[in-house]
Amino acid sequence: MKVTVTGATGHIGSTLVARLRERGYEVTVLSRDPARATERLGVPAAAWDLEAGPAPAEALSGRDAVVHLAGEDIGQRWSEEVKREIRASREQGTRHLVDGLRAAELRPTLLVSASGSGYYGARGDEPVDEGEPPGDDFVARICVAWEREAQRAEELGLRVIRVRTGPVLDKHSGALAKMLPPFRLGVGGPVAGGDQYLPWIHLDDVVGLYLAALDSQGFSGAVNASAPEPATNKTFSKALGRALHRPAFAPVPTLALRILYGEMAQIVTEGVRMVPGRAGELGYAFAHPDLDEALRSALS
Repeated sequence: MKVTVTGATGHIGSTLVARLRERGYEVTVLSRDPARATERLGVPAAAWDLEAGPAPAEALSGRDAVVHLAGEDIGQRWSEEVKREIRASREQGTRHLVDGLRAAELRPTLLVSASGSGYYGARGDEPVDEGEPPGDDFVARICVAWEREAQRAEELGLRVIRVRTGPVLDKHSGALAKMLPPFRLGVGGPVAGGDQYLPWIHLDDVVGLYLAALDSQGFSGAVNASAPEPATNKTFSKALGRALHRPAFAPVPTLALRILYGEMAQIVTEGVRMVPGRAGELGYAFAHPDLDEALRSALS
């Protein structure tokens, strides 16, 4: 199989590229810095600034599938400029990718595009599968726009899969990496009361779902990428404390998070009990369905 990947130098992307290469797939990546991407990943790279214009058609022609992971990091303090960049990188960037696909002479037949659990907004303790409508906060509106642009590829005859990913258990990046320093010092604990749900997923299973999406004709539409049993923030904090052999009882108040992160604090103070309905229906077997085991694996 011939696959083009965007956002390939992120930790999900680089892990996916490595797995694709292990399978013997022919991988090309699109990057703002193709020389750096090739050096890091060991695969050919084509230059593309996702906000500047359409993706290069020649890097998409003759490919079987495209995996679209590129987007500005959402886990940072949100100034108005950062919010603009977060949205533009997803909405405009995905539009430009589809414009490149339109210009490709031999188009791929499949687009697997990232999205996020934030699509659903804050939903309390209600289990949420792929059939639920979107929320209406900043992140939810971005996810809706992101997915809408990806779905434009269906007009070109591509099968489109939108992978709504929850917080990924990866000690090198994302939410877990940010949580580790205070927990290792023994001052970690539940956030904002700890009752909000965290739809966590191990890095192996995020990549596993992308590989399954590439492999199976049954995958289409929205797919929730989260472990079968989401945990409350309180439960997750206790499990992380056990994994690190540290106490995890120091509560973090909402006000402190808002002072530290501003509006971005909503990501951790509000939650969604997202469950992987489609993955279960399609028979995907999670490698790390148990939180304690998944944390031990992620931290090893």
